[in-house]
Amino acid sequence: MILCIETSTAVLSVALARDGAVVCERVCTRPRSQAALTAPLVKEVLDAAGITAGACDAVCVSAGPGSYTGLRVGVSTAKGLAFGAGIPLLSMGTLDILVEGICHSERSEESPAFIVPMIDARRMEVYTAVYSGEGTRLTEVEARVIGPDAFAEYLEQGEVLFVGDGALKCREVITHPNARFKEAFPLARHMARRAQQDFEAGKFEDVAYFEPFYLKDFIATVSKKNLW
Repeated sequence: MILCIETSTAVLSVALARDGAVVCERVCTRPRSQAALTAPLVKEVLDAAGITAGACDAVCVSAGPGSYTGLRVGVSTAKGLAFGAGIPLLSMGTLDILVEGICHSERSEESPAFIVPMIDARRMEVYTAVYSGEGTRLTEVEARVIGPDAFAEYLEQGEVLFVGDGALKCREVITHPNARFKEAFPLARHMARRAQQDFEAGKFEDVAYFEPFYLKDFIATVSKKNLW
């Protein structure tokens, strides 16, 4: 029994999986709700299943990249549950979760040659990497500014599915006929299969020292509002 927590984008979700299959989930699309609603959604899922965190075998959290605040909330919650309940901590990359949703949860009969998940990083920048149509990551995760020639070498080889909350904004820039775009969000339910595999393989994180994969440093801004 693994509790999965996904807080890296605008959509917050929590799911409980048994042997890799989801038995209960909650999804919240309210903007910037991670800080206020992650813990309540965890409680709702556990209550719906009639168990406590101590009855889980592990907790799995999205590791990033993504929203700085969202990642901090998700990882802090997962580490607190793992420490308090004495259960192992697992993690899964946000881009991996997006691709998992395409390849194993929402797969169509015709798969693309490549899948390029995109997490919005503002303006024309995205967090991204290239995956095969079967879901194997082929490149390193990077923060990339998207221009007209982005991913040209893959588009020349066949259909490329750009997926994620950063995909649609690139549609007017990447105009190659082999480009296909789909808005999607990483969800906790898409973590279940891989979390089960990682649990069986013993791929646990160090609860004390695990940190999110931010990819870029957080930059604080000064409010322009006149507060006095």
